[in-house]
Amino acid sequence: MVRPALRIDAVLVQAVIAGALSFAHLHDLAAAAGQDGWKAWAYPVSVDLLLVAAWRRLRTDGPSPLAWCWFLIALVASLGANVATAGLLDLNDVPSWLRILVAAWPALAFMGGTLLAHSSPGRSSAPPASSAPDSDPAPRVQPEPAAAEPDPVPDPVAVPVPDEPLVLPTAEPPPAVPVPAALVDHARRVADDHRARTGTRIDTDTLRARLGVPSHLADAIAAQLT
Repeated sequence: MVRPALRIDAVLVQAVIAGALSFAHLHDLAAAAGQDGWKAWAYPVSVDLLLVAAWRRLRTDGPSPLAWCWFLIALVASLGANVATAGLLDLNDVPSWLRILVAAWPALAFMGGTLLAHSSPGRSSAPPASSAPDSDPAPRVQPEPAAAEPDPVPDPVAVPVPDEPLVLPTAEPPPAVPVPAALVDHARRVADDHRARTGTRIDTDTLRARLGVPSHLADAIAAQLT
């Protein structure tokens, strides 16, 4: 596998040159403000690191007031050092307010770096997830059962109608009860006696009581008397 030849990127070279110049200007301003030795070299590192941290926060978590605030603070510190060392400020006679700002920068940079590294606006507002189960979980919404389809209505069954009307058999009259002739003669005499005494025809109940016979036999005798 042939590796591609190393190509020099003009943008990268420009970034290295600009970073080196800004680094040197910050070093010169810190040294002029009374920060000598290794402390003068630490100031440009602190400013550039804060600038990179704020920019990275803007790229990863999106725009936020915290990231924009510290990005502008680091940018003003870097631009201010570059402008101050361009001849507008006498580095041999630095004013007192600039000495105070340079001396207070380490504490300011430490606070900004800590806030950028250990705070997350998108996550700090959300409550931490608890491993314990919820004592009162939200009720689950049961899906409504599908409506049952109605049973199909069966087709009407055609009932065959006979051509001739149905003729119901008539009930046959009950068979006649045989009555002895002597009993009929006796019943006739009882009926005549009842007519002679009351002047009315004897009824079936009276005839049955006088003869002492069952009701069906009294009915048969009364039919023969008529």
